[in-house]
Amino acid sequence: MNEPARNDAAVEDTPRSGLQPHSHVLGRAFFERSVHEVAPDLIGATLLVEGVGGTIVEVEAYDHEDPAAHGYRGRTERNASMFGPAGRAYVYRSYGLHWCLNFVCEREGVASAVLIRAIEPLAGIAIMQARRRVMNERLLCSGPGRLTEALGVTRAHDGLALDERPFEIRARLAPVRLAIGTRIGITKAPDRPWRYGLSGSTFLSRPFGAASARRNR
Repeated sequence: MNEPARNDAAVEDTPRSGLQPHSHVLGRAFFERSVHEVAPDLIGATLLVEGVGGTIVEVEAYDHEDPAAHGYRGRTERNASMFGPAGRAYVYRSYGLHWCLNFVCEREGVASAVLIRAIEPLAGIAIMQARRRVMNERLLCSGPGRLTEALGVTRAHDGLALDERPFEIRARLAPVRLAIGTRIGITKAPDRPWRYGLSGSTFLSRPFGAASARRNR
């Protein structure tokens, strides 16, 4: 597996309010749980790749019995990382256009993962703007393809441990208000309410409807 390219450009010395540098790193045990527990627990967590990133504000869950999941029909060379172990990255190219970053969950051999759909940029914003050639911070990471381009994530990150460099995933420090709705851009099992977002966030890939469920977690 190729080593992902490092970006040695200076990251902003003073992160904006909201980044949680002192919360604990999420290790393998966090991801060895049900994907339906991990996904909502990731909202409000911090995602950094070589120090560039921010707060996770939107995710989707995909489990091994889900016909919309890549692992539903079995292991292939493309989706092998989705089968574990937990706490690894699963990176694939969507429609031949852009990369998508997923966090692998549950026991090894069970193809379950959380798709990271959006983050609120908080660290390394200038680097993200240069990579995306976009200045509007709201548009830097509001969508899975935008997010991976801003963070510099490629297929070279596939299978890497999430608790080791270049990744750094830190737990949220306080409960959050969740928005819950159906997933985006799928034709199989489109009615399952497995999309989670930070209620009220302006950095989502798409707003949750007024009828979407809300709950604290």
